[in-house]
Amino acid sequence: MLLPIAGLVGVALCGLLVLTLATVRVGVVAVAIGVVASTLPVTLVVAAFLWIDRWEPEPAKLLLLTFAWGAFVATLTALLINDTAEAVGDLLLGTGSGGKVSALVSAPLVEEAVKAVPVFAILLRRSQEFDGLVDGIVYAGISAAGFAFTENIYYFGRAFAEYGFGDGASAGVLAAFLLRGVLSPFAHPLFTVLTGIGVGLVVRAGRRSLKVLVPLGAYLCAVFLHALWNAAATLGGAATFLDVYFLIMVPIFIAVLLLVLWQRRREQRIIAAALPQLAANGWIARSEVPLLASLRGRRRWRGQARKESGRHAARAVAAYQASVTELAFQRRWSTEEGGTSGRHDDLVDVVMQARAEAVRLAAR
Repeated sequence: MLLPIAGLVGVALCGLLVLTLATVRVGVVAVAIGVVASTLPVTLVVAAFLWIDRWEPEPAKLLLLTFAWGAFVATLTALLINDTAEAVGDLLLGTGSGGKVSALVSAPLVEEAVKAVPVFAILLRRSQEFDGLVDGIVYAGISAAGFAFTENIYYFGRAFAEYGFGDGASAGVLAAFLLRGVLSPFAHPLFTVLTGIGVGLVVRAGRRSLKVLVPLGAYLCAVFLHALWNAAATLGGAATFLDVYFLIMVPIFIAVLLLVLWQRRREQRIIAAALPQLAANGWIARSEVPLLASLRGRRRWRGQARKESGRHAARAVAAYQASVTELAFQRRWSTEEGGTSGRHDDLVDVVMQARAEAVRLAAR
């Protein structure tokens, strides 16, 4: 009981320290403007990852904690280490060189490591919540979205403190927002999602070497992509940055998007294929099969429950739908692994209890 409380207190303290450091550097007004300017892009990014996660939504508490880690703990850790790297670089290579060392070496290595911590922590401590590729993408993306949110607060605040609002074409908040909020709101999430994909690919792998080498390789890819992005922004001019943006970053973003769409479609096929057998076993009603086989059917079912029986009934239906999804996935894995497990039997009980609760609330 004390460990979760201590963890939450630690995250809160990191948040206060980050906010204090930003305020000391750029001022209260600049930080407030940074918060306002950062809200829109982070809302868009988080909404995108929640959309990805619609088939089997992750626990809200875990998602919130993951976001808080990225926004507070990861940013504070990266800030301290990157500032140290910059100071050492200036000392060893001459004044002005430390910033390049920080941007090209320290920031990619450190930031991609600390942003990915929730992915590995959830995999190790809450493995029942980690079902595969989509979960790796979602947890990595949410953590990186929190990191980008706090980082944007500082960058937007500094732009205001130094140049004011600007006009979009010159330095200022509007120009910074155009670059970070419009052109590249998914930059940090894209880098870290590569690590999440690597973890998701081997979450059910039997070979220990794969569980180490594939995530490590994915992390190094994230580091390289991050370093390339920083190099284009730091060392190259506008033409170099645009070349990297359109020729490298945009194609990779499209490839990840296509992977997500393919994986969502694959999840639907797995669930639809499992539903008839679940109904034959008496774990779900046969009339529920078409309602559970599509996101539209599930949404309409929840809407009808909310309209006829209230919010609690709709939440119970949502919990039942999520439990059916978990059971469908577990049956797929059990088939691939050659037998059922205690986890499968536990999920059957969860499904039965969730359905009974949804029926009870609907009948009130």
